[in-house]
Amino acid sequence: MTDYSRTEYWKATLPILFFILLLIYGLFVHPRIFANERLPVEVLIIMAISFSTVFLMREGHTWDHIQQNITKKVGESVPVLMILFAIGVLIGSWIVSGTIPMLIYYGISIISPDWIYIFSFLICIVFSLLTGTSWGSAGTIGIVMIGIAQIYGADIAITAGAVIGGSFFGDKLSPLSDTTNIASLATDVPLFDHIKSMMYTTVPSAIIAAVIYIVLSPAIQGSGIDLGVGRLEQIEETLQGLDAIFNFNVLLLIPLAIVIYGSMTKRPIFITLLVSAWAAMILAIIFQPFSFTDIFNSFNSGFSTEMAMMNDVNSDVLKILNRGGLYNLIEGIVISFLIFVFIGTLEVMNSIPIAISGLMRNLTKQSHTVIAALTTTAFTNLTTSNQYATSFIIGETFKEKFDKMKIPRRVLSRSIEDAGTMLENLAPWTPSGIFMAGALGVTALEYAPYQFMSLVNILLAYVLAVTGVGCFYKEIDNGIKPEVKKDAT
Repeated sequence: MTDYSRTEYWKATLPILFFILLLIYGLFVHPRIFANERLPVEVLIIMAISFSTVFLMREGHTWDHIQQNITKKVGESVPVLMILFAIGVLIGSWIVSGTIPMLIYYGISIISPDWIYIFSFLICIVFSLLTGTSWGSAGTIGIVMIGIAQIYGADIAITAGAVIGGSFFGDKLSPLSDTTNIASLATDVPLFDHIKSMMYTTVPSAIIAAVIYIVLSPAIQGSGIDLGVGRLEQIEETLQGLDAIFNFNVLLLIPLAIVIYGSMTKRPIFITLLVSAWAAMILAIIFQPFSFTDIFNSFNSGFSTEMAMMNDVNSDVLKILNRGGLYNLIEGIVISFLIFVFIGTLEVMNSIPIAISGLMRNLTKQSHTVIAALTTTAFTNLTTSNQYATSFIIGETFKEKFDKMKIPRRVLSRSIEDAGTMLENLAPWTPSGIFMAGALGVTALEYAPYQFMSLVNILLAYVLAVTGVGCFYKEIDNGIKPEVKKDAT
């Protein structure tokens, strides 16, 4: 890696440090110490963009050069923005078609309210393993679990944490996951060797998280979900309302089956989501009592119970269905756009690689090298808000170092996901954090303390790095070439 002078290092990292300080103040100091509301993330990012741009121009960079980098980086964000739009449309279509209402209706009958947290975690694990997508899992079956939790009066933040943790379990271990394949590709590690390595941190983390959700369950806490007369009446009204508004049948599972099939056959996620949404639209036209205009409006602005005004239905208890649509995640889309603009300014001075270079110095021990890989992955992910970019940046930066230190690269590929994939959803300004908050209606700062899957996984990754357990330090060869040959035969 290139050695940079101290002046180059601090100039390159100054915009990043300013951004981090803004986030610390706006999201933590301002609300916690001064007892005010959190400052809007969008405004904080605009401030960081302004500072970075002015600083770059003072360093001699022209606006045209800065703008070119911004345009390039925003262009790379288009696939993410397209998926955010598609998920919003998917949610609205699944509701108006009756798919989500039907799953909520029967879910209430099957899932015990006293075990809602562990059920949310395990169901999302299964769905994400089948599909390989955390966003698709949380944005579909996760919304169903949130709806059930709201009806039961369970803690929504804990439920959201369980949903997201379960969704990211599959996003990490499923061979269908894009981040799993990218991490494998970025480090030249065979896919299933990468997955086997991740099991050392992911499986124990899932077991620990499951135990915590069981302990937090109302059945264990002794209080139980309060299903008094008022709550039981509300649940009954909800079931009656769902039954009165929608016509349920097994064909309403077709949109769900399309998502599972598209994921398992590795179809483009954007196309898969839109096909599922259009299938749901056709089912809504065939089976549901809504006008053509209402169905289209569900795509555009989301479903509204006002579309089904019925004298014998209490619309208040069905407000959980008022969501979805093209503009459902517009706040997240705006934040995503702005964060990529900021990243574009950072690339003018090559800030992120230079910042990483400072952490790479004086690595003489295997454990220190793995810890550095974890730390720089976390740093890069939180500053680029892009796990794909993080995978390739860290992969290229550390591959030769891991080989030199005789650490198997499958430890590097695992570290990229332990401190990248699992961390991203905990930050309110990353695409994953933005999406989860928009889809589930719970901010990242609210659900993060209960997202035990990621919290335990990140901690365990550092513990294994220090102790050497599961890091294969005793292997003389890094094992990459033999593994590739073995897979090829």
